[in-house]
Amino acid sequence: MACPINLPPTVPASAVLHLPTLRLAGRQVRVDLAYTHPVPKAKHAGHEVALGVDWGLNTLLSAGTVRLRPDGRITALGAGGQVRAAGVLAKQHRLRRLSERLQTKADHYQRLLDGCPDEHLQARHAVLRDEIQYVSARRRTLNDALAWAAARWAVDQAIAATATVIYLEDLRSMEATGMGRTLNTRLSQQVRGKIADRIRHLAAEQGVAVVTVPARNTSKHCPQCLTPLRHRKAPDQPTVAGWKWAICPHPSCGWQGDRDHGAWRRIAARGLTHQGKTVIDKTTGAMVIRAVVDALEAAAVVTPTTTKTSRTDRSKTGPTARKPSRPAPRRRRAPSPTRPHGRAGKRPEGHAPTDRRLPRAAHRHQNVTTTSTPTTGHQARGAALGAGFHLHAHATPPRWETIPETYSDTGSLS
Repeated sequence: MACPINLPPTVPASAVLHLPTLRLAGRQVRVDLAYTHPVPKAKHAGHEVALGVDWGLNTLLSAGTVRLRPDGRITALGAGGQVRAAGVLAKQHRLRRLSERLQTKADHYQRLLDGCPDEHLQARHAVLRDEIQYVSARRRTLNDALAWAAARWAVDQAIAATATVIYLEDLRSMEATGMGRTLNTRLSQQVRGKIADRIRHLAAEQGVAVVTVPARNTSKHCPQCLTPLRHRKAPDQPTVAGWKWAICPHPSCGWQGDRDHGAWRRIAARGLTHQGKTVIDKTTGAMVIRAVVDALEAAAVVTPTTTKTSRTDRSKTGPTARKPSRPAPRRRRAPSPTRPHGRAGKRPEGHAPTDRRLPRAAHRHQNVTTTSTPTTGHQARGAALGAGFHLHAHATPPRWETIPETYSDTGSLS
């Protein structure tokens, strides 16, 4: 039998297909087809553009790119971005608490069954076991979807910035202790290990290296001058202690920003300066920078691309002056010139002809203070007929058709 298989567009044309596996799914036949295709080899050193990725608390990922200049300076390319997964993490937290309650109840039934077997308790215990497996499957599916989405975002950031390496924090140096029950739970539910594995998998297809660097002091020191930062709750609350907003106390630097944004700058700069120390872990096969060298760390600073501009203080010193809602019109301050003798001057008539009868467009529903509104589609016939530059803007009717002219001794219009 011949089974035609339509390959999806994600399979490269140069891929080598392997023997497929057929399996039944309801009334359909599924095909599991593996393929192999060549990918660029990731290099250990020689990187100029790098993507730094920081693991946050409320933000799942914070990432941005930096460039290593030929003169040794490191500059940031843009402000970076963040992956916020508060809603998914909240759902994951609810499923975890539900799983713990079900597990506690199942353990209680198990203790009762050990002492006195009962068919009714056994049936209820079997229902609880099935429910626990269902909740666990939902948690695994949610974790996998979250890990793939976060990894895809990080790799897309590197591809868009033409980065050849992604620097991640070493997960072994991050411990969820001493932060309280809420933060510890949130850290444990962020599936960081799965995200790191997915990033390596997706980056390998593009030839982008993924290197882990030590996470020591990445959120503590300023990315521009390595001065210990002062952490505050928010930028508009500089005196309230917190961890979200970071301010550099050095007078010549003055950098401030989100704590996680400063961290990815430090991670990327540390990775570029220590890229000569990159080794391959024999256990996992991943690229790792194991230790921080003080001499290289001193050069791991991000140079600001724009200079600081001095601005005058525009703070209010008093109440705002009240302005009238309808200002008075500007009036002429000089007297009008004297009129010449002879015929009095006339009001300008625009482009209306004076030697022949006016076209119909200039007389249709026209007055000194009214304009016509056509009921049909707009046709610019007025300019062609000499009745103005637009069908809705015509010259006023001639004065001699409405006001009779008489002459006085003073030469003015009576």
